Amino acid sequence: MALRSVSVIVLEPVAVFEFGVVVEVFGVDRTADDLPPFDFRVCAVEPGRPLAGKATTPLAIVPGHGLDDVGGSDLVVVAPTPPLPDDAYPREVLDVLREAPREGSTLLSVCSGSFVLGAAGLLDGLACTTHWMYADDLQRRYPSARVDPSVLYVDTGSIITSAGTAAGVDACLHVVRRELGAGVANAIARRMVVPPVRDGGQQQYVDRPVPAQIDGGLAPVLDWALATLDRPHTVASLAERAAMSERSFARHFQAETGTTPHRWLNQQRVLAARSLLERGDLPVERVADQVGFRSAVVLRDHFRRATGLTPTVYRQRFGGLGLEPVH
Repeated sequence: MALRSVSVIVLEPVAVFEFGVVVEVFGVDRTADDLPPFDFRVCAVEPGRPLAGKATTPLAIVPGHGLDDVGGSDLVVVAPTPPLPDDAYPREVLDVLREAPREGSTLLSVCSGSFVLGAAGLLDGLACTTHWMYADDLQRRYPSARVDPSVLYVDTGSIITSAGTAAGVDACLHVVRRELGAGVANAIARRMVVPPVRDGGQQQYVDRPVPAQIDGGLAPVLDWALATLDRPHTVASLAERAAMSERSFARHFQAETGTTPHRWLNQQRVLAARSLLERGDLPVERVADQVGFRSAVVLRDHFRRATGLTPTVYRQRFGGLGLEPVH
C-alpha cells in the first residue's frame, strides 16, 4: 500500500498515551525535516463531541472527523479503550472496520483495540496479540483467533495488532518502516527519542527493557557488536567479550533485550542493510559483507523474511532517501 492517509478511530474512554503515540507518529508535520506528510484524521461516530480520556482527572479528546472520512484511508488505526461486550461497540464502527480491508486499507489495533477488531469478526483464524493482561480474555471471546500474549506486535499483512502502551510505538514505526523504508522510520524515531526498531517477536515484558549502562550490563557488548557487525559474531564470541559463560550470557541477554543473541544480530544486520540500500549504491554482495551476512544469498534470505522484499526490490522502492540511520 501507499502510506499517505491515516485515520484513527477513537472510542470512549480514550486511552490517552496510546492515542498520543499514534498522533506523534502520524499526526505531526515533519516536512521541514524532509519527511513525507500524512493526511491524518481523528474519527468518531459523532465528530465534534468531546470524548472522555482514560484518566483520573477530567480530560477530553475532540475528534474532528466522522466515520465517513475513514473510507479510502491507507491505514486505519483502532485506538484502545477498555474492552466492552461485542454488542456495546457502535455498529457503525464495526461496519467501517469490516469494509476497510475491502477498500484496500491496512488495519492497525493498539492494545485493547484488538477487541474491536474481534467484535467485527476480523480476528477469526488470525494470529494476533494484545496487552498481556487482556490476552486470556481475548482468546476466550474469539476462540478461533490465535492470540500470542508474549510478542510486541503481529503483522499478518492487512491487519496488524500490537500489545499495550509502548508496543504501540513499535507497531506504528513498523508500519512506517514497512511502507516508507527504514530511513523514514529512523528519522521519526530520532525525533521521538525512541529505539528505531524492536522486532515484533520480542517479549512484551522483560527484566530490563533497555540494557543498563552500569558495570556488568551488556550495553558495552551490544555497542561493540553494532560497531563491528561485519565480524562473524557468535554467542561464544559475545560471551567472551562479556567475560561470561555462554549459558550465563544467553540468559542475561534474554533478560535485557527480550530476544536471543542470534535473532538480535540478524535483526541488526538487516536494519544496517536497509540503511545501506537506501542511502547508497553498493552492490548487494558488498552490502552483505559489510553487515556480516558474508554472502548475497544469506542476506537475501534474511532480508526477504524480515521485509517481504529482496534487497534489489527494496533499493528500487526506497533508495535515494538520503536519511541518516539512527544508531
